[in-house]
Amino acid sequence: MSSETPTAGENNIFKKEPTNVPRWYAIYTRPRAEKLVFSRLSETDIETFLPLMKTYRQWSDRKKMIEKPLISSYLFVKVKKKQFPRVYTMTGVVKFISFEGQPVPIPQKQIDNLRLIVNSDAEIEVSGEAFAKGDNVEVVNGSLTGLTGELIRIGGRKRVIVRIDRLDQNIIVTIPVTFLKKV
Repeated sequence: MSSETPTAGENNIFKKEPTNVPRWYAIYTRPRAEKLVFSRLSETDIETFLPLMKTYRQWSDRKKMIEKPLISSYLFVKVKKKQFPRVYTMTGVVKFISFEGQPVPIPQKQIDNLRLIVNSDAEIEVSGEAFAKGDNVEVVNGSLTGLTGELIRIGGRKRVIVRIDRLDQNIIVTIPVTFLKKV
């Protein structure tokens, strides 16, 4: 057998990865601890991403614009496998999102899509609901240019859904259909 021929175990999509390559991983935090964990991780040499969305919060005497996590109890870290223990021991971290007992890397494209969404002025909605497959689209105009997702229709409004596969979460953004092209 040549050195280029994979063994049966190497065909598995969860094969061992090099431990010295930093990858994005999702971590689950205690409820309402996302900003605290983000702050503490940011003080270290660990690259961290906490997608936040702006929303209005109503109190009895006033209404105020606040930033809250886009996906409750989740944030993202770009680490090498040898850095896992440092993340695990951070106050507020519950666990890495795992599949078959192994932390699952999040593709860079999904992190890039999240960054586009939170830096835009689009109306955002988060849903854990599974949707039927639709047309794959790319945004070609506006502040979300380059975003790819699946076109869905909710009520009379056409929206784009961006899936975060490993979290079983969907982010739904309302975008004018004229800004889209079929991929």
